[in-house]
Amino acid sequence: MSVVQFTKEMKKDYTILVPTMLPMHFKMLCRIMKNFGYNAELLENYGQSVVDSGLKYVHNDTCYPALLVIGQFIDAIESGKYDPHKVALLLTQTGGGCRASNYISLLRKALDKAGYGYIPVISLNFSGLDSSPGFKITLPMLRQMVYAVFYGDLLMLLRNQCRPYEVEEGSADALCDMWTKRLVEEMSSGNMEYERVKQNYRDIVADFHNLERTKEQRIKVGIVGEIFVKFSPLGNNHLEDFLVAEGAEVSMPGLVDFCLYCVYNGIVDTQLYGTGKLKSGVMKWVYDFLCKKQQDLIDAIRENSDFSPPTPIDHTRSLVEDYIGIGTKMGEGWLLPAEMLELIDSGVTNIVCAQPFGCLPNHIVGKGMMKPIKERNPGVNIVAIDYDPGATRINQENRIKLMLSCAADNMKNEAKV
Repeated sequence: MSVVQFTKEMKKDYTILVPTMLPMHFKMLCRIMKNFGYNAELLENYGQSVVDSGLKYVHNDTCYPALLVIGQFIDAIESGKYDPHKVALLLTQTGGGCRASNYISLLRKALDKAGYGYIPVISLNFSGLDSSPGFKITLPMLRQMVYAVFYGDLLMLLRNQCRPYEVEEGSADALCDMWTKRLVEEMSSGNMEYERVKQNYRDIVADFHNLERTKEQRIKVGIVGEIFVKFSPLGNNHLEDFLVAEGAEVSMPGLVDFCLYCVYNGIVDTQLYGTGKLKSGVMKWVYDFLCKKQQDLIDAIRENSDFSPPTPIDHTRSLVEDYIGIGTKMGEGWLLPAEMLELIDSGVTNIVCAQPFGCLPNHIVGKGMMKPIKERNPGVNIVAIDYDPGATRINQENRIKLMLSCAADNMKNEAKV
């Protein structure tokens, strides 16, 4: 299998296809790439054809997120919308023990099998695993990407806290779309000074705070799990929409937490294994920088609304220390049970743990930690939902409905006390 690289010449007229995960976040990230000369386009093809393409070109023992991402790429290429000789595919590569590190190789094999071996694949990574001479992330580009992730988390959090209570159906989504478009335009103009970013936080919070909402009580349901099926509507069969349709308020820790988890693991490696102190020092600086930015966002919410802000990552990490070692960092590692405990600590006692087929680390730190968490937190209602090509949506939704029924009974009993 030959490796086709994305060259500097390709930057001029190639379209870079980006798989979906967090639609609001990724739209902004694609816009930033366009600002720096890359014609990036977020894929929005869903449905059974994506799964079928994945099953056709990827072994069915491969983890479900890999199957979906590769299936989405090939389904898009075969849609006729793009010239296969003028597209490149961009995929993140995490490093570490997660098989996501091998997605690049799996994708290249699938492209060869499908007759598209000439399509270049770009690895987005910070570990030196793979390189593309025509695609470079510069510091100005990275800076804008960081702010886009914070913007995306803020919009997702406020949207989730408004949707179940909105008087005018669709008003929260419309506000998200308006702000996403506005932020994209600001990014295009290069207006990314941090004081402007903080003012945008306050303006976004104020707009959502002013949405007309009902005062009724709703069941709060947290979502945790493997990063792709936790966030991606493609991966979790539009889980957020289903929960809202069932009358629940969704609570979901954001992408910033996962980024901080990855950075913090670089600090822990020095403590546990004696790896390079220089790398640890850099990671410590990045971690402190991101924590400060996270606190600015939290302050903007607390000072300008009655919405529940994100939990500072240091507090989230402290919650899990008596349950699992911080050196547990395969896949979502210690972060997954920490997010369960974070939700419980904030009063969200009903949790869906999204589990993809074929992800052993996720099952260990997800399903494997459910029993000790339940034992030490009586009344907590956690259900693990498996997502794979053979799992029916009806079965998944019926299991969630059963959890919601138990949650409704618990709410009634608490109201009687």
